[in-house]
Amino acid sequence: MRWLRYWRLRLRRRVLRPLRHFDRTAERFMTDILYGRRQSISTGLVCPILAALALPFRAAVSARRFLYGQRILRSQHLGCVVISVGNLTVGGTGKTPVVELLGRKLQQRGRKVAILSRGYRSRAEPIWHRCLRTLTHGEAAPPKVVSDRKTVLLDSEMAGDEPHMLAKNLPGIAILTDRDRVKAGHFAINNFGCNTIILDDGFQYLRLRSQFNILLIDSSNPFGSGHLLPRGILREPPAAMRRATHVIITKSDGCDHAALERIIRKNVAAAVPIIVSRHSPRYLRDVHNFGGAAAADSVPLRELIGRRIAAFSGIAVPEGFEDFLGKCGATIVFRKRFPDHYRFQDADVENVFAMALARGAEWVVTTEKDAVRLHKNRFYPLPTYYLRVEIEILRGEKEFHDLIGQICGDGAPTQQRVAAAAP
Repeated sequence: MRWLRYWRLRLRRRVLRPLRHFDRTAERFMTDILYGRRQSISTGLVCPILAALALPFRAAVSARRFLYGQRILRSQHLGCVVISVGNLTVGGTGKTPVVELLGRKLQQRGRKVAILSRGYRSRAEPIWHRCLRTLTHGEAAPPKVVSDRKTVLLDSEMAGDEPHMLAKNLPGIAILTDRDRVKAGHFAINNFGCNTIILDDGFQYLRLRSQFNILLIDSSNPFGSGHLLPRGILREPPAAMRRATHVIITKSDGCDHAALERIIRKNVAAAVPIIVSRHSPRYLRDVHNFGGAAAADSVPLRELIGRRIAAFSGIAVPEGFEDFLGKCGATIVFRKRFPDHYRFQDADVENVFAMALARGAEWVVTTEKDAVRLHKNRFYPLPTYYLRVEIEILRGEKEFHDLIGQICGDGAPTQQRVAAAAP
């Protein structure tokens, strides 16, 4: 068997590693183009091709909206309250903290909440399982249960980063992942007695009818370059905002957003509330104690003042995370950016700490979403923390509390908002 191990090692070194490196480089290149971070001859050549590919994408999006709007394709009902939280762009608007805040507030009001996610970048069912089930006409696989309201059952690799993070932070709330969120919703109702469903990243999921469509818009980059995928970051044209029953502007710096609000008002119903919020850093926590009690092991942000740190992340918009650290008084002596949802290899982590030590860093800091992908039982040569960030309402707190009240049955939404929720 020695020869088999020899050829396996050669295959890994000569083929798999170069392919993995190429995949990372290509993903980083495409992300930089989408977010306008790269200007070069290569981008000038690629952008016209992407713009041409965006035309059939726009046609497909418009055709899908038309079919649902004319009831040719029909949205399904679950028989309980459904709230969708989503955006018009890909990544980076801060959906997960908003979903967490909604789930916690509704749970405090006595609602039995389930959060349904697609489980992006989670480990998929083996293809031979799916083929065998199709050939034998077997039943569809049940959704993945990340949390059964009592126990976190799946790690981030099986569940996906955000569902695992939500399960850790929201005990008592069921977390499920499945591409078919109608099936997942029925499963949550039948097995966990849930009466309130939150769709994480559900604004484009027209197959399931939502009573409340909460649209998030990033104030720092609301529509990107204005192009649809794959040329820009838009999933739908801005006119799709008319489906929203509530709009939350995220990542506000406290400045006036009059220009952005005028654009929003042109596309939404007059009665739709606009809430302004920001992502507010709260504390640091050791990555080995992810999801523990906040008071038990949190490090106050004032400890960052004057401290030399190394920052690494694998998120869509790393600039916001790094800006937070700088505003808290830290000096970033080394920074490393990985592709969004990147699954860290041992060599990646070792390289981060080697560079951090070489630059004289005292601490290593990452994001909460990245912390779920780190090995909790591993020794790190420097204190390693993640930054806890929560949503803070800057304007429209009354409208937000009214939303919670409407979901809980304190008051029915106006006919105008219900009409706006239709596809």
